[in-house]
Amino acid sequence: MRGFAFRLAVLAQCACATGLAAQTPVEAINKLFTFGVCGTPLCLDLKPDSITGVNHGLHFIPALETSGGTVITFLTSAIGFSVANTPTSSSSSGTTFRFEGGVPVKTSTSAGPIFGQRAQTLGRGRWVVGMGFTEVHFDRLRGVPLGSIVFNFRHVPRPPTDTNPNPEPFRRDFVQMRLNMHVDLLVSTFSATYGLTDGIDLGVTVPFVRTSVSGSSTAEIYLVGGDTLHRFGGTGANPVLTSSSSASGVASGLGDVEARLKIRVVQGHQVGISLLGESRFATGDRNNLLGSGGFSGRGFGVISGRFGDFNPHGYVGYTVRRGPLQTNSVEGNLGFDQLVAPWATMAFDMLGSWQSGASKIDVPPPVRYGPPDAPFPYTLDVTNIPSQRDNFMNMSFGMKFRTKRGIQIVTNMLVPVHTAGLQAAFVWTGGLEYNF
Repeated sequence: MRGFAFRLAVLAQCACATGLAAQTPVEAINKLFTFGVCGTPLCLDLKPDSITGVNHGLHFIPALETSGGTVITFLTSAIGFSVANTPTSSSSSGTTFRFEGGVPVKTSTSAGPIFGQRAQTLGRGRWVVGMGFTEVHFDRLRGVPLGSIVFNFRHVPRPPTDTNPNPEPFRRDFVQMRLNMHVDLLVSTFSATYGLTDGIDLGVTVPFVRTSVSGSSTAEIYLVGGDTLHRFGGTGANPVLTSSSSASGVASGLGDVEARLKIRVVQGHQVGISLLGESRFATGDRNNLLGSGGFSGRGFGVISGRFGDFNPHGYVGYTVRRGPLQTNSVEGNLGFDQLVAPWATMAFDMLGSWQSGASKIDVPPPVRYGPPDAPFPYTLDVTNIPSQRDNFMNMSFGMKFRTKRGIQIVTNMLVPVHTAGLQAAFVWTGGLEYNF
């Protein structure tokens, strides 16, 4: 037990330590889009054309900057949203009580859910404190592996004032970028919940986040028009049409702090109903992908039952997000916790989040070429990332083990069952809880 606690504390300190990398995660993402000698994302060779004197090196930057609010913003927003919405533990854990005639009476026997919620409150004057550690290795974005993301950037289109009936063929050139990216997240949480009265709990969770981004990218210029005006280097007779880049960045610090309030509405011998409100404050640095950059608030109606050692529970609610480019969502949960031994509880949950309203940022739509910019119509897909609503569904399975000293050891695995947003194959969580 002491060895486990020591290792968990060491991991927590590692997660909170200041990163030693020279770059932040956002700077690393920008560098993955930077090629050649310009030092600016998607900038080609800046030498003017020897015949026309025109500098063609900047002609693909507008495609990066205008595609859905920038492709870079899309990637950083997807990462930031996942960091800010890492699930936190249940607001109540361990045995819960109510007082009848000054005598404490148990309202639960199991240690409760892990990521789900139950209606029971802790009881007046009681505490539950805990620390947890969550490790995430994101491996796909809307189903596309992070090692196989493709972006195509078109040439800047002709200005409206250009009425030349024979447009320059080089305007059909495009740059294809293949991205191999790794995104890892370590979250250490410290939480405490207090029973203000028999029917009201107050709680807070303080996360410390470590976000790391690394990867490599390769860009290739496709000379659809046949000319060699666009290149990363070389000459028109011997152009350099391929370039690569690599980068890594780490940031660590305080994440978005969460406060909770649970109010018991009904608590019978078998069924209970509560209202739960949660607020996440923008204490994490959004520019370093440590937080959302805006306040979010959630309201739930929670119902749970007690049938011997079997305890079903569920909730439905709504989340309002004020972070840049983030959308509101409908939340839902259905699961159970089961006392399998006097010292062991099994917890299972299905956790859903359904996007409300249109996306504030999405992947750019395909580019359609036609006369006069091309002799025949054709379409260029900007990326292989699909355009879709990010509706999340996760399955959670875990165990709680009570030691002789009353400390709960928590282990849990979260597995996505629906393709959406930035996801990992699974999310591992471990922690300690103490109820007194």
